[in-house]
Amino acid sequence: MTQQIVIIGAGECGGRAALSLRDRGFVGSITLVGSEPLAPYERPPLSKDAILLSAEPKFIAQADRFASLAIDLRLGVSATDLNRSGRCVSLSDGTSVPYDKLLLATGARPRALPAMTSLNGRVRTLRSHADAMEIRSFLGPGQRVAIIGGGFIGLELAASARKLGTSVTLIEGLPRILSRGVPAEIAEAVASRHQAEGVEILCNARIDKIEQSADVAEVLLEDGSLIQADLVIVGIGSIPNTELAAEAGLAIDNGIAVDNHLRTSDPDIYAAGDCCSFPATHYGERRVRLESWRSAQEQALLAAANMMGAQETSTAVPWFWSDQYDLTLQVAGLAEGTAATVRRDLSAEAFILFHLAEDGRLLAASGIGPGNAIARDIRLAEMLIASAKTIDPAALAAPATKLKALLAA
Repeated sequence: MTQQIVIIGAGECGGRAALSLRDRGFVGSITLVGSEPLAPYERPPLSKDAILLSAEPKFIAQADRFASLAIDLRLGVSATDLNRSGRCVSLSDGTSVPYDKLLLATGARPRALPAMTSLNGRVRTLRSHADAMEIRSFLGPGQRVAIIGGGFIGLELAASARKLGTSVTLIEGLPRILSRGVPAEIAEAVASRHQAEGVEILCNARIDKIEQSADVAEVLLEDGSLIQADLVIVGIGSIPNTELAAEAGLAIDNGIAVDNHLRTSDPDIYAAGDCCSFPATHYGERRVRLESWRSAQEQALLAAANMMGAQETSTAVPWFWSDQYDLTLQVAGLAEGTAATVRRDLSAEAFILFHLAEDGRLLAASGIGPGNAIARDIRLAEMLIASAKTIDPAALAAPATKLKALLAA
């Protein structure tokens, strides 16, 4: 009988899993271990409100909420060893905690550049609220920032920096921004908006080295160009934190490998969130790893249910979003294997691209527009993807065709 559950990682996923266990009526002991000194908080605001407003974290729940639910929240400590045979986890403060079921929600860390000399001073990455506050201290009128990486994080930081009056140069090594998972048409719309806001975007830019002094950071490109800035932010993706699991002998495959129930290769150990890879139900059980706020939430609830004995399966359609200036970009599904793409114009500023498989099934939908212009149609697209229906491309392209009608057909 499960009486002791330990969760390693007190972020979005770990925090919500702990709360969900109590919501579901689990009465045994819950220990939630987090390496940061703060109670669990959401990370998406770090590149936006935390930068723009110097806002405090958006907490999932305060420490006293966890205490009121008899959740043992241990902050500022990390797991150093996982003893599977002894069913206990050793912590950095010298203590150990026993478990019947264990959830690894260890997240991910920013990927480093080989050219980076250090991650302090004027060269930074963004992962924690403390990182956001350090970055914020360098931003404002008359300041210069160089951002390495044209993905979601780099672009959101560029938008926030420009809103604060900071001069921004964005450096991307590939031919265009948003190369991973976002169609070229949408990437072009995003790039145009950033350029209109004064962001200098350099694509096909290879970095030779990064140097810093007390007064300036310098990025030297392979073509000889020199970019001087008050701050260099590196945002080139993340690496899943799998070391604890790997040292304990758990299967690793682009993250901690789990099944459709989020079980690892040890049936008493689960993994969820950014640290794990899982079989994607709607994509031939292809193993994927998602760095997504919604995925972290959904997997937290699924892991909690299954640690209590349920046999629920992950069936969610992947979903991502990014806010930049007044634009919202959303992607539902995975576009790999697309045989045809059709465009649906919702207005002069908003459109959606539908990505279809060879057999006519909808694989993914990518959209961009101001505010909530695309939100409803992207949500309906998620439902169409899950339905696995064969869909007429012409109907998807026609704005007069209601997606809800296609779903009901």
